[in-house]
Amino acid sequence: MTNIVVAVGSTRKPKLAAVREALNEISGLLFAHTQFPPGSLEVVGLEVASGVTHTPSTREELMRGARYRAEAVQCVAKQNGEPWNYFVGLEGGLDPIEENGERRVFLESWAYVSDGQGGHFGRSGSLELPEALAEEVLLRGTELSIAIDQFAQQSGIRDAQGAWGVLSANKINRQEAFRVAVVAAFAPFYNQKFYNKTVSRHSAVAR
Repeated sequence: MTNIVVAVGSTRKPKLAAVREALNEISGLLFAHTQFPPGSLEVVGLEVASGVTHTPSTREELMRGARYRAEAVQCVAKQNGEPWNYFVGLEGGLDPIEENGERRVFLESWAYVSDGQGGHFGRSGSLELPEALAEEVLLRGTELSIAIDQFAQQSGIRDAQGAWGVLSANKINRQEAFRVAVVAAFAPFYNQKFYNKTVSRHSAVAR
């Protein structure tokens, strides 16, 4: 039996729970498509810097934060001689876009997974923010975790259902959003037959 150790660049409970839930779903596929014999998956959480602002406000910044977290964990592993197998960075924030001449701001959760050689991104769905909440974060510079507490008149939302849960009436919580992102980011590792596949330029699809 061999343990695969997955190191996550966070100690937040919803993030770690999301990674554990995702790994429970994909563990069979992951062991089947790697060099590791069947065993168990262990999750290790470390607090590392994201290298981005407290609330990323573009898709590029979200992706950069997720990658930086994973790379920071990989550096810790190298410095301490830790035999960790995968490195996961998770980042949540906002993605403003212009649609039909109007600004719309979406809440997104991103994941980046590396095996130390290369990495891949995964993303949750998107949830549109109320304009008042978007302005509080983007124009006034309030951290989303603080703004959502004020907006919902609650406390500690980030470590519970998150803004996702508040805005979706708990139909989608923060943990679920990150779970989807992690499953997606791991896909090139557990579904290699498709990610390594080449398509002939001369092949035609029957109509």
